[in-house]
Amino acid sequence: MNQDQLKREVAQAALRQIPEGQIIGVGTGSTVNFFIDALADIRHRVRATVSSSERSTERLRAHGFEVLDLNAVTSVPVYVDGADEIDPAGAMIKGGGGALTREKILAEVAERFICIVDASKLVPRLGRFPLPVEVVPMARELVRRRLVALGGAPRLREGFVTDNGNQILDVHGLDIDDPRALETRINQIPGVVTVGLFAHRGADRALVGTPDGVDERSFG
Repeated sequence: MNQDQLKREVAQAALRQIPEGQIIGVGTGSTVNFFIDALADIRHRVRATVSSSERSTERLRAHGFEVLDLNAVTSVPVYVDGADEIDPAGAMIKGGGGALTREKILAEVAERFICIVDASKLVPRLGRFPLPVEVVPMARELVRRRLVALGGAPRLREGFVTDNGNQILDVHGLDIDDPRALETRINQIPGVVTVGLFAHRGADRALVGTPDGVDERSFG
């Protein structure tokens, strides 16, 4: 199987996690695109959706889903999203697609966070993928200097503006031996909107697409 086939398999497997008649949180990214397309086959079972990006919102609406503002929603039973990396404890790096802030908000609201990935995203330790940090534009250089002091090599994501009107620094070379501590430390830098470390609120379950089928993992 190629990578797209693995993504399709895991997207189909995620349909079994969708409760009947509820509001579903939907993330962003290539694997999630396959999930949205698969979700259209059971559209009658989905009351409505909330989305982590304008791109996903457009795709959901094209399939006929109602997309609600999160402020109008009191409960999100399940949130389905991908990851750039996920470790054995369910901590993740997210934000390669630039939607990390809204993804983090949805993850916090959701009762269950289902991470859908292909096996290439499994890592023993986070940090091979550059860590995205969303920043207020006027604070970019302040944040860059603080990230350098932490041992990282931040690079501005050129020509990219988030759905929130901010910029992203992709930080290479960080030693992420304690994801929770690093998440807290970076989030405390003035001007940081959020960091793409999902450790305090990691995945509840991962569906991993492998050549031998979908591997399901739960995290305590």
